[in-house]
Amino acid sequence: MNGSAPPAERQYKLNSTRLIDRYMMVETLKPLFASLLVVLVALLMERLLRLFDLLANHGGPFDMVIRLVANLVPHYLGLALPAAFFISMFIIVARMGEDNELDALQSAGLSVPRIARSFLVLGVGLMVFSILLFGYLQPYGRYGYSAIYHMVVNAAWDATVPQATFVDAGEGVTISADMVDVTGRRLEKVFVQQDRDNGERWVTTSVTGALAATDDRQRVLLTLQDGVQIRMLPDGRRQVMEFGELTLDKPFQLVTEPFRQRGGSERELTLHELWTELHDPQSILSRNKVESELHARLARSLSLPLLPLLAVPMGMAAKRARRGQGIALATLILIIYHHLIQLGESLGDVGRLPPVIGIWVPFALFCMLCGWLFHRADVRPGENPFAAMFDVIDTVTSFVGRLFKRRKSKAGGAKP
Repeated sequence: MNGSAPPAERQYKLNSTRLIDRYMMVETLKPLFASLLVVLVALLMERLLRLFDLLANHGGPFDMVIRLVANLVPHYLGLALPAAFFISMFIIVARMGEDNELDALQSAGLSVPRIARSFLVLGVGLMVFSILLFGYLQPYGRYGYSAIYHMVVNAAWDATVPQATFVDAGEGVTISADMVDVTGRRLEKVFVQQDRDNGERWVTTSVTGALAATDDRQRVLLTLQDGVQIRMLPDGRRQVMEFGELTLDKPFQLVTEPFRQRGGSERELTLHELWTELHDPQSILSRNKVESELHARLARSLSLPLLPLLAVPMGMAAKRARRGQGIALATLILIIYHHLIQLGESLGDVGRLPPVIGIWVPFALFCMLCGWLFHRADVRPGENPFAAMFDVIDTVTSFVGRLFKRRKSKAGGAKP
């Protein structure tokens, strides 16, 4: 006998640990999808309001907003994924610590790295997904967003005016009407502003107006009845003219100029295209920007497997009252790391710092920090550095709370 466990016992332990891995994986995916949805919606809301304002000013169907938002999803998903992944792991580990599940697993002979194996596997899977996301989905999403935005802003005017809406008719002409018929071409209480090339601004108001296109569809005519035109000259003088009937015309086209081809910016290139562009001596793109973009995408993707090394020790140190502190501290760490990568990328873009140094040095420091914290949590679980950080935060919070309470009581006692 060599002292090894019987085959049946080894198989039982293997099945048990697989069951634990499956349990932790399922429990992690639930808050992961919930956190990802919440963070993604929060990031999209501000941009969504701006898109509605854009369509209100330039016109266009509602489905344009949906298409614009759909093309923004890969970009914001790349921002939300690390935060959602970290928060989900932190919540699971903290809950298991409160319910003494971690103590039970460690008492059964499972080490901290073995407990975190499912997190590490999930991190590697998300790394592969993020390479696809950063390398291919985001470039096409950026170009799609720019193309639709160009279509909305530069869309050919259809010679109609919605009611109580300022319409940009192009070439410095803005038209509005308080009342409009169903065709959008019979107007009442009309306002027209024309910014001319010589610096003059003409403002025209009239009781009624009618829009019509010429037979060749090359110009649009706006016939105004019973109105006043004020011409503001560059030298400050004003000319006022009353009229019974006045016709304004401007060039009119039904076709919007096509948007440029994809690849006008390094952010619209896939990973393969970035690599090809980097080694093309005849490339018209800046080599510094192409190199920085390539390294930044790879660094952000490779960062995801490191997050379990940070989330596990932080979750082990967090108690029920410290979950908020843990999430706030984790958010601060991830924001600092994200901005360091962004700073290195920006310095690489302008040639101040080689991208290899500006991007991979912060990555290496983050990697060493995560590895050291995870090692300490495994070797010396009672000396978790995050526990000391939370103690300091508790002390500072209590001190500030007592200070405000004391000032409040003094202010209350000073009242007559």
